Amino acid sequence: MSTALDTPGSDDFDNVVHLHSGTEVERKVFEGELVSPEDSAALDRRLIADRVRSTGGQVIRVLRESETSQRVRSVVAYRVRKSPRDTVRLSWFLVRGLGRWTAKAWNWFTYADLRADARAAKLTGDKEARRAAQEMIRADAAVRWSKAASGLRVVAVAGAPVGVTGVALAVADSLVERHQMPEWLATTYDVLDVTGSVLSWLVVLVPVGIVAAAVWEGRDKTPGAGFLVRPDRDDADSWIDERMISTALAHLGIAPLNQFFKNGGQLVYSVPARVDGDGTYAQIRLPMGVTADMVAAQRKKLAGNLGRAALETWPTEGDESGVLDLWVADKGKLGGGAGEWPLMHDGAVDVFDGVPFGLTQRGAVINAMLFESNWLIGGRPGQGKSAAMRTLLLGASLDPTVELWTFVMGESPDFEPFRPRLARYAMGMDDSVAEAALQALRDLLVEMERRGKVLGEQPGRPPKTSRKLADKPGLGLHLLVCSIDECHELFMHPKYGKEAAELAVRLIKRGRKYGIVLVLATQSPTKDSIPREVTRNVSTGVAFAVSDHVANDGLLGAGKYKAGIRATDLRMKTDRGTCVAVGITDNVFELVRTFYVPFEDGADMVSPVIDRAMALMAEAGRTVTPVVEVEAPPVVVDHLADIDKAMRGDKRVRTQTVLARLVEHDPGTYEGWSFSDLRAALTDHGIPVVKSEGVMVVRADDVTKAITERDTLADEDDDTEDGA
Repeated sequence: MSTALDTPGSDDFDNVVHLHSGTEVERKVFEGELVSPEDSAALDRRLIADRVRSTGGQVIRVLRESETSQRVRSVVAYRVRKSPRDTVRLSWFLVRGLGRWTAKAWNWFTYADLRADARAAKLTGDKEARRAAQEMIRADAAVRWSKAASGLRVVAVAGAPVGVTGVALAVADSLVERHQMPEWLATTYDVLDVTGSVLSWLVVLVPVGIVAAAVWEGRDKTPGAGFLVRPDRDDADSWIDERMISTALAHLGIAPLNQFFKNGGQLVYSVPARVDGDGTYAQIRLPMGVTADMVAAQRKKLAGNLGRAALETWPTEGDESGVLDLWVADKGKLGGGAGEWPLMHDGAVDVFDGVPFGLTQRGAVINAMLFESNWLIGGRPGQGKSAAMRTLLLGASLDPTVELWTFVMGESPDFEPFRPRLARYAMGMDDSVAEAALQALRDLLVEMERRGKVLGEQPGRPPKTSRKLADKPGLGLHLLVCSIDECHELFMHPKYGKEAAELAVRLIKRGRKYGIVLVLATQSPTKDSIPREVTRNVSTGVAFAVSDHVANDGLLGAGKYKAGIRATDLRMKTDRGTCVAVGITDNVFELVRTFYVPFEDGADMVSPVIDRAMALMAEAGRTVTPVVEVEAPPVVVDHLADIDKAMRGDKRVRTQTVLARLVEHDPGTYEGWSFSDLRAALTDHGIPVVKSEGVMVVRADDVTKAITERDTLADEDDDTEDGA
């Protein structure tokens, strides 16, 4: 069908459209604009976005309702699956609750508590106490039966009228219709009907309530125990409560503890299980015959029972031997490092407030104290001992008033960047470094005496140094920290060791209040390498991974291993940088993840900190006294003595074998030696290389003769010098 429009501009065209059929259609005007395909696509996206925003809330609500219903169905399904066990459990609660009520009633009727007091008094022979208990029983019985008689009289007096009235009302109700009764009497009967209905319901509900109360009375009253079996929890991996702890302790195989649980005993939690940092802490009073040490000895088994690694489970002795302090880490929380040192890029330190050292097992930052504290740090090689010592000294260097002395008893570059900040520094393996460290201890003893006199002259006679006194340069009462790395090399030195040990003990005992601090580090914490008095008197012991209980107690103090404070559980490499520390906080011990300041190939974050420390000193108007360095003398290799060792008691040895044994003895010196080098060394001492059975050999007699002649000439030279 075709349509014909009137010519534009006509009056009718503006209002209607005419069809051939004569039908008129009202014209509608639409306003708009032409758009490009790109603009059209953008418009479509905006429309879709508006639709999503308008329906998004509804979609989210639907999803949430779906999740909630799914969760409800999951819990209901879980409870249905557990219904047989829950039924048995509730039945047991009912029986146990009735039993507990019966026991309470029996104790009440028989005066069990008072009779127990009388028996105890009889056993102890206390006649007065026994007589008092018996009198109390008689007095309580008299009062009890008097109250019972009074109650019976009240029932008798009040019950008779009530009974007569009830009989009369019942008779009247049977003889007279309700509509014929007076209004007040009919209302009375209506009230009685309602009361009867309530009483009939009570007849049903009271037994149900009694059963429910008995079940509640018979429930498991262990702290933290649920009324029914708990469904799953979001934090199940880390969740620890008293019930789980009690169950774990019940399966340690400790005889007195087993007997306690067998007899129905329930542990007393003086501190219920609670969140403590990155773990759970609880304090338990153990039953008679069980000590905290006995539980600590079963630490690995306890950790397994709690679903933890040994490193995550720390049972230790509380204030008493029978009190167990238990801290259990959340799973995996101890695996991460401590993070970046807080002073890595900026900041200063007040050593009287402490130095950031690491994180506790609870995740709190430790500000380790240097003032009034001496340190002993140790552990196996490569576990973070020197790095921890370096972090401690870096923090101290950021206090402009602190004076630092450092001695490294070995060839180690760990403290080379400290040179500008050190007043004394020596590094090496020769005797001169040991002698310098010994002299430093002597000088510290003299300094301690000087500081004692200065303190005595101050107003008010302060007993120790303080921030206020340390800020006065003229007094010289600033903190002085002397650190000795690989200190066992000093204490075991055949010439200087004994005196060094004696001086160190004197300084540790008396130097704290004068602001003199010793920081000792070792990888050999044995009774021979570290004097016992040093271990006994240092206030802060730090142990990285160690091999046995001897090293553990050599660093942390006697008895620590037995008490459950064990660095032996730290794993090589895996727990590098983690240590067990005592005296670092007020707690019995801390498991510390130490901060690490990189100083290795391609990463030196120590030098920028030292530069900042020097700038802080310049701002404070302080300077470092010139560094006293002890240069190690050139090492003179005694080839003749080495060749003698290579002979190993044989009469003659092939030259190839001598070369191989020399390389084994000192690869740094002999690895590049050839037969010509060996022949030259032998010729220098007049030792010939001879041929025996077709091979070139060195004879032991020739080597021994050369050594004897050399020693004889040396003795003659010494005698000549003495005579001169």
